[in-house]
Amino acid sequence: MAFYTGRRYTAVAGTDSNDSRLWFSIAMLAFLVLGMLWMMRQHYALKLQDRIIRLEMRQRYFEITRDSFQPLEQQLTFKQIAALRYANDAELPGLVQAAIREKLPPAAINERINLLQPDNMRV
Repeated sequence: MAFYTGRRYTAVAGTDSNDSRLWFSIAMLAFLVLGMLWMMRQHYALKLQDRIIRLEMRQRYFEITRDSFQPLEQQLTFKQIAALRYANDAELPGLVQAAIREKLPPAAINERINLLQPDNMRV
């Protein structure tokens, strides 16, 4: 529709008639809608990725400690949780407690990780 609207507008452009104003309005509306769809697609993908990171940390923490991560998760920001993903299994529980207790920013969490566990599957 946006293509047809643009083509139709260029055919009547310069006449300053009601047709040209109508087609210009339709073209602008179509481009705005397409832009919004593009941004929403990006937004939903990022939110999905955030949810997957949270679920991954809940599962990992439970497998290591046999305790739920959800009460601790409420005390951490998403950026802290994302930084904690790179800690190895041995130091993760202590690092989670230190991040909560000392309110460590993500950069400080990364500095405290002794053996970085890379995320090779990230897209």
